[in-house]
Amino acid sequence: MNPLWWSQIAAVLRIEMKKTFFSRRGLWVYLLAFFPLVLFAVYSIREFGRPSNFGRDTNVFATVFQVFYLRLAIFFGCVGIFMNLFRGEVLDRSLHFYFLAPIRREVLLAGKFIAGLTAAIVIFTSSIALQFVALYAHYDAETMRDYMLRGNGIGHLIAYVGVTALACVGYGCVFLAAGVLMRNPIVPAALILVWEAVNNFLPSLLQKFSVIFYLKSLCPIQIAPEAGEAFSFLTIAANPIPAYVAVPGLLALAVLVLIFAAARVRRMEIAYVE
Repeated sequence: MNPLWWSQIAAVLRIEMKKTFFSRRGLWVYLLAFFPLVLFAVYSIREFGRPSNFGRDTNVFATVFQVFYLRLAIFFGCVGIFMNLFRGEVLDRSLHFYFLAPIRREVLLAGKFIAGLTAAIVIFTSSIALQFVALYAHYDAETMRDYMLRGNGIGHLIAYVGVTALACVGYGCVFLAAGVLMRNPIVPAALILVWEAVNNFLPSLLQKFSVIFYLKSLCPIQIAPEAGEAFSFLTIAANPIPAYVAVPGLLALAVLVLIFAAARVRRMEIAYVE
């Protein structure tokens, strides 16, 4: 890559990092990201000194992570972060300053995506690590040392952090492209949300055309609907795919979507309308 492009990406990154991390428009992203942390902290305070079920707590964490954190918190957090990278500039009537600068639009898109991805990964992975600590805070040091060093603790934590980062990559590239393509990106966000939500009810082949399927396959603990849960009889259990397929698959998706978005941003026209 041209060295000039790297310096321009770095310049865009410096500008966008401040806007992405400290934008008032994105404060609700922090609320979504750290809401489970508050719940787990309250739970640990309540359970402190009481007999606890370690296996139950581990399953609770896995359930909250897959049902709430992946499907809602990270999903909507990426909507807020990545769709605002371009549409936020349109609302602020400032995108034309970038377009008038001597910088290729593909380079601009790369800088914005890296800024958004950095913010999303830092916010959500730091939250998941703190959630892990908060949930098990009421256990004694010996129990935690045994779980982390001689059990699956470290492996589970690394897996959760890795899946969180990949979720930011997968959803981030999709919503960045939606922000470039659509005048009203909320519509594609709603459609994607429905598609991801009904993933368990789709035929096995169609399940593979979603981000959540690959993320679930990488989770260290697989959760299944309870026997008495409404509509659980309609779910279709597709075999999880191995990590050596899921990880490159998600990264390849991100690259293809970004290439498509870069091609479209070159023809993007600014229309500041009320």
